[in-house]
Amino acid sequence: MKRVILQLSIAFIACSSFAQSAPEASLKEVFNPESKRVLVTAHRGDWRNTPENSIQALKNCIAMGVDIMELDLKKTKDGHLVIMHDQTIDRTTTGKGNVSDYTLAEIKTFFLRSGSGHPTKHRVPTFMEILAIAKNKIIIDVDKGYDYYPQVIKALREQGMIGQAIVNVKGSTPLSKIEQEVGKIEEDITIMPIVDMKRADASEIIASYKPHQKTIIQANFSTDTLAVLKSMASLRANYGLWINSLWPEQNGGHDDDLAVEENKKEESWGWLINHKANLIQTDRTKELIEYLRAKKLHY
Repeated sequence: MKRVILQLSIAFIACSSFAQSAPEASLKEVFNPESKRVLVTAHRGDWRNTPENSIQALKNCIAMGVDIMELDLKKTKDGHLVIMHDQTIDRTTTGKGNVSDYTLAEIKTFFLRSGSGHPTKHRVPTFMEILAIAKNKIIIDVDKGYDYYPQVIKALREQGMIGQAIVNVKGSTPLSKIEQEVGKIEEDITIMPIVDMKRADASEIIASYKPHQKTIIQANFSTDTLAVLKSMASLRANYGLWINSLWPEQNGGHDDDLAVEENKKEESWGWLINHKANLIQTDRTKELIEYLRAKKLHY
């Protein structure tokens, strides 16, 4: 009897070790072309209600049921990765100057500003602080972090989070060129090139990523009349398809404001979904989630 219990315990531990977290399962589903699910990405977190790229922004995203938080990285004078979009801290904190001019301890003395520019009680988080909170709760998209690619991958592996992260690579650049710069990209890493769809070589750039199975294409287009947009369905057979609904120049005019301010959701988010987007980055997370859930496209 004791032997049976021991064997069952070992089997349970083994299964638990390989069990996927909810974010890992969601990211894996992105690459299933038969899935109808659409994942919602919060641009710099819930910045309308709390400082962008902050710990509170992350916590708000988790509470809302957002699938992915997009964030940006910069490196301090003493080599720490912190969450910051701009090269300087002028716009988003009470300090002035480049991130690289300060040590982490010095950066931590400043307060983050709200979207309206008012100082708050929130501090600049480190990448490791964000990962600790996000683990097993939400997918992280590292947007501005390519300059620190080895350090980003090292941090994700140390936290056991390589399966719940998307790492952006240099835009409109073939995979071969990326690998010349950062080395062979390991199979378990999900990468995302941003592709300007109006480029004459857009299709060739996208095709170059086919050898890497975990690739999401972030397609940007200022007009919706491009011939290449007709191939979105075939693109989804091999890649995840991410489209930004942030500003009209990124999606041919099918943006957040059209959906929310003009109440034309079908012409905005509906159009993106009809063109096979299965990841949408938005500044209107609450409204987009409500729209998708009403259509049974989000859970």
